[in-house]
Amino acid sequence: MTEPTAAERVIVRTEGALGRLTLNRPEAINALDLGMITQITAALEAWVDDTDVQIVMIDGAGERGMCAGGDVRELHAQIVSGRSAETIEFFRAEYAMNAMIAEYPKPIVAIADGITMGGGIGLAGHAAIRIVTERSKLAMPETRIGFTPDVGGTWLLGRAPGRFGEYFGLTGGTMSGADAVYLGFADHFVPSDRLGALREALAYRADPTGPAEIVLLFDETPDPSELPASREWIDDAFSEDTVAEIVARLQAQGTTDAAAIADLLEGLAPTGLAVTLDAVREARALPDLRAALESEYRRVMWFVTQHPDLVEGIRAQLVDKDRNPRWDPATIAELGPDAGADARAYVPQRPLF
Repeated sequence: MTEPTAAERVIVRTEGALGRLTLNRPEAINALDLGMITQITAALEAWVDDTDVQIVMIDGAGERGMCAGGDVRELHAQIVSGRSAETIEFFRAEYAMNAMIAEYPKPIVAIADGITMGGGIGLAGHAAIRIVTERSKLAMPETRIGFTPDVGGTWLLGRAPGRFGEYFGLTGGTMSGADAVYLGFADHFVPSDRLGALREALAYRADPTGPAEIVLLFDETPDPSELPASREWIDDAFSEDTVAEIVARLQAQGTTDAAAIADLLEGLAPTGLAVTLDAVREARALPDLRAALESEYRRVMWFVTQHPDLVEGIRAQLVDKDRNPRWDPATIAELGPDAGADARAYVPQRPLF
């Protein structure tokens, strides 16, 4: 076993046949910065040809979660200070890492225990074997800061049953472990008190059994997701063509649940909602994850360089914390007929791949 350095933000080591990557920034729920992405990428590159490493595991340090997402406070600082080159470098490196995880020649096991959101979905959601627990809280919450889901999140959302992709993309709602399995964001439910034994089995298994078969020995059936019971009204509303029509349909349904979601959407950034709706639907028709990442990259770079809502959303939620964002436009009713068009058509200064 190789020993890590305690101060490293990603602990990289091997245990038996297992190459382990542990995000080690628990005070920030392991939020990703460029240095962490670089470390993960370098380790994965090194292990491709390392015959001693047969399986890779990605998890997070601490009790709160695997990864709360990207470091958006740093993103805010870069944009407002004109350091756009750093922002571009971050997203290009992150998306390249997401694609590498999805295409990796050896099995990657991701443990999305606790909070796993935004950039954390980019780490966990594209692994070969995706594990959740009773503590898991998964989400793509980007619309809460006037932004749009990325890191391949639209690829996963676009393949969820029915219109749950639009629902979770627009609302930024949180999935339980059982929800994540139902929606296709995870494969297995393993109780958190069995994770240590699972790691040991993957690292030191004595037979050639594949990692998926080993995980099945620890997999349990969670309490069923409650989402199927809501699918009818969610599909009915979120199949509408525009954000305004979705909200109107929710209001017309006349139920407490639908009204609450309509109220939620009316408080979020109208532009972010329109761009997200467009992105999820585009991703549904795309051929692979790389195409979805390129689609997201166009939209993300548009927000970074062309539209004020991302900076304003981070300011209101995380910097000044006044919870009073001034969106542009301010209301859903003010959105144009194809409000996602400019972001969809944007051509970034530097290509993603």
